[in-house]
Amino acid sequence: ARLVESGGGSVQAGESLTLSCAASLSTFDSFIMAWFRQVPGKEREFLAAVSWGTFYAETVKGRFTISRDNAKNTVYLQMNGLKPEDTAVYSCAAAFGYSNSYDVVSARQTYRYWGQGTQVTVSS
Repeated sequence: ARLVESGGGSVQAGESLTLSCAASLSTFDSFIMAWFRQVPGKEREFLAAVSWGTFYAETVKGRFTISRDNAKNTVYLQMNGLKPEDTAVYSCAAAFGYSNSYDVVSARQTYRYWGQGTQVTVSS
């Protein structure tokens, strides 16, 4: 399986970006898909996931929206109102199966497949 992120870049505070993650998974709709981010020296942080429903970390709820297009094997992260503290490497992740548990979908160890990440830089 291969996950490839795109759409990162440098923006000003308050602007928007949409990240995409193209997945080479034969049964894409059977996977929990998630977005995480990481800054140097810190642990990878859960942002959002989509399975039977959508799940969001409190830090991004109301600003970020996760969605998926099963026909294109792609998951998206629409990010609005970006802040300098959103600067990080953003990665998508995939786990086979379904869940309606926030504790499950937000845990890094749930996910077997990870993308390489895309850099998002937000300047003030």
